[in-house]
Amino acid sequence: MNQVTEPAPPGDADQPSRRREIVAAVREGARAPFIPVFRFIEGFGGHLVLLGRALSWLPRRPYRIGNYLEAAEYIGFGSLPIVLLVGTFTGMVFSLQTVVALSRFSQSFGSYAGGMTGRALALELAPVLTALMLAGRAASGIATELGTMRISEQIDALESMAVNPIQFLILPRVMAGLFVGPILTLIFFLIAMAGAYLIAVLNLGVDPGQFSAHFQELVNFSDLVQGMIKGAVFGIVVVLIGCYQGYYAKGGGRGVGIGTTRAVVAGSVGILVLDYFLSTILLAILPQPAL
Repeated sequence: MNQVTEPAPPGDADQPSRRREIVAAVREGARAPFIPVFRFIEGFGGHLVLLGRALSWLPRRPYRIGNYLEAAEYIGFGSLPIVLLVGTFTGMVFSLQTVVALSRFSQSFGSYAGGMTGRALALELAPVLTALMLAGRAASGIATELGTMRISEQIDALESMAVNPIQFLILPRVMAGLFVGPILTLIFFLIAMAGAYLIAVLNLGVDPGQFSAHFQELVNFSDLVQGMIKGAVFGIVVVLIGCYQGYYAKGGGRGVGIGTTRAVVAGSVGILVLDYFLSTILLAILPQPAL
């Protein structure tokens, strides 16, 4: 006699699949809070790899000096007008606020505006604001240019002609950022101090001799060196971020726009975060004047 098999209760066949769905949902929920961390690590590592690949081409031929000069002209000379404008008014407003604040304690304290303004500009304001201007202009322009070349397959065309795109496109811009950053920082400092002097001496009546004397007393050569070192590091970081976002752009015109936005935002945030760590390291390394 044939034995009749009873049908399985409804839903028993779906239990393994339901278990897998539950396990996948739990796994995805546990992973979700760490996704930003994974993306940050991936992006940070990608930037370092791109920088290493670019620097590995530095001693190799062909050198293409024209590419370096063109990149320096675009990043440096092209950013000079906005650096001069921002530097002038930064020095003016900082000097104005310093003189007014110090004059509340004593009229003679206003002459310390020269030293306080100069020290703040040399250590922080000049390198940071210069780098922020580069992030808004140079990094965004580089990301747009390289991103357009990527989606229009111009970078692929360079590879088909046996031209390494990292040596041809990335390395000149990174080296230009390294050398142009401290130069623009120094220019920012000089023009800002000129604006501070005009406001403090000509507008607010601070004694020019006292202004200069306190500047020489509070600002020393190591302060300028620290600011220029920051300018060089910030220049590399800003240009590298722009190159990375443009070189790996995808998704058509929308992807280029997203890469340009990321270049400005990541560059600005990176500068402010990196400024703290650089300040801590440089204060420990560079000699500080005795009190």
